[in-house]
Amino acid sequence: MLLPNIKHPEQLKNLSVDALADLAGEIRQFLIEKLSVTGGHLASNLGVVELTLALHFCFDSPRDKMIFDVGHQAYVHKILTGRMDQFDTLRKHKGLCGFVKRAESEHDVWEAGHSSTSLSAAMGMALARDLKGEDNRIIAMIGDGALTGGMAFEALNHIGHEKKKMIVILNDNEMSIAPNVGAMHNYLSKIRSDRYYLRAKDEVESLLKKIPAIGGKLAKTAEKMKDSLKYMMVPGILFEELGFTYLGPVDGHDLNKLIDTLKQADNVDGPVLIHAVTTKGKGYRPAESDSHKWHGISPYKIESGQVLKAVGNPMYTEVFGQTLIELGEQDERIVAVTPAMPGGSGLIPFSKKFPDRMIDVGIAEQHAATLCAALAMEGMKPVFAVYSTFMQRAYDQIVHDICRHNANVMIAVDRAGFVGADGETHQGVYDIAFMRHIPNIVLMMPKDENELRHMMKTALEYNDGPIAYRYPRINGTGVELDKELTSIPIGKWEMVRSGEGCAILAAGPMVQLAEEAADMLKREGMQVQIINARFLKPLDGEMLSGLALTGTAMVVLEEASQAGSLGSAVLEYFAEQGMHDAVVSLMGIEDRFIEHGSIKEQRAEVGLTAENVCARIRGLVAPNSGALAKRSFSS
Repeated sequence: MLLPNIKHPEQLKNLSVDALADLAGEIRQFLIEKLSVTGGHLASNLGVVELTLALHFCFDSPRDKMIFDVGHQAYVHKILTGRMDQFDTLRKHKGLCGFVKRAESEHDVWEAGHSSTSLSAAMGMALARDLKGEDNRIIAMIGDGALTGGMAFEALNHIGHEKKKMIVILNDNEMSIAPNVGAMHNYLSKIRSDRYYLRAKDEVESLLKKIPAIGGKLAKTAEKMKDSLKYMMVPGILFEELGFTYLGPVDGHDLNKLIDTLKQADNVDGPVLIHAVTTKGKGYRPAESDSHKWHGISPYKIESGQVLKAVGNPMYTEVFGQTLIELGEQDERIVAVTPAMPGGSGLIPFSKKFPDRMIDVGIAEQHAATLCAALAMEGMKPVFAVYSTFMQRAYDQIVHDICRHNANVMIAVDRAGFVGADGETHQGVYDIAFMRHIPNIVLMMPKDENELRHMMKTALEYNDGPIAYRYPRINGTGVELDKELTSIPIGKWEMVRSGEGCAILAAGPMVQLAEEAADMLKREGMQVQIINARFLKPLDGEMLSGLALTGTAMVVLEEASQAGSLGSAVLEYFAEQGMHDAVVSLMGIEDRFIEHGSIKEQRAEVGLTAENVCARIRGLVAPNSGALAKRSFSS
């Protein structure tokens, strides 16, 4: 066994290529065994074992900067850089992060949970290197799915212009989280399928080298000949025209070829793009046969590949997908739009039912948002299905193209709130703050999966501009689902439980937390109100004013950034109304990033527990303490 003895990537340089191949097999077995217990991104990591070994064999981390796009394919990198013993804690609270993490290791030089950033980061590091007069290498890895992101093309354009020395490795596994779409995917397919490409390129170069240098005129003719032949026979010409030396396609599982190609690239004084073709899920048959399912996987049985999922109520995402089919049957104007997440967003059933009304734009959130605005202006009813964390990438388009045009776009904001093991790069806790201040938009969040269905009906029947409904990455509450869907009056909250002295204004799943806290207080003889603050914009001003005028203290409970979200909106309302005696206490997520763990652990970390809600309310209504006057507008 070689793997237990690898504590630093420098040790790889003492191994033969045959030994590296043996090590690759050990790493695959290690990943298959460990992730069967912890879950995680299996298929993408099995596909880059040889590629990662070759990188660390040829280069010197951390002096040489290795940048992984997204970072969910960096498990092999983590193993080789001394973190193998921590894999039992993968994606667990206070454990090993599922993405690259600078705080974990000096070998992690760039961290990201969103795609298409590695090339821009590489360019920045190359510029810094040259400005400091250093000579280390910069190597960026990007997948064929991430290459469809517009930011990647911006970086390619700049890199090709500046001609900085760096290596870009295109990890082409023909598969991102969802099937790739677009012209770039088709272009790469053409390169992969051209079995004559490498031979033709080598023969042309060999022919030209044999032509004697008998004057500038012939040299220019030879150069023109070479260019013409390249256009005829070199599929990688796009990258060459962008300023890169193109090498490949190379078998991403052949260590000899990978090492030779990396050494060849290192000899080029300028940007090089290595096109490596890999197999996602390599070495584990279930992952190879269904890389969608095995991209991010729950614990499973190794022998059968059976996923060990706890039985529970349908997830909000599933309810969204099924309800959208119902609405699609009622209204043929509905079009679903997703940025490369049809499976994660629950849209696969819709795509099978209405293939012509399902649009996957690839990793292109900005394009998706503007596309939806134009669809709406032409009389369609677009549903922009997007994770909260990925919607951040389309902020300008939401402001400029959707809201400024007052386009009737329905935005389905999935993964709102804490997301668990994916951690800080994926938390959906900022969308309220960055959307509610934009004119024209309506924001909603349901207390349960049944109310989500009614909100989707509300959005469909709303014709006065953009409207968004946000829902969490959790199982539903198990409530009975109404067969008949009805619209909810815009801006009207719901009294869930009556009481006196104090009211909990709760959004989304926090309604259940409020009920848990209220039950605890009831046993102490205290009856508090619970209000389902289901509209985050507009607020229910009538209900808010009524609470303040009766002297009712309010606790705003939300799984969102405390700065700028529902609590801030409530404080702003009372300030605008001149109701400065209103007693408002905020309970949300403090001003810091919350790392990976279970959603329960993440809530506990920021104080969103029933016990803490009870303690806050006791402090507000403590008899004879003057607390109500002292705690006005508190948090």
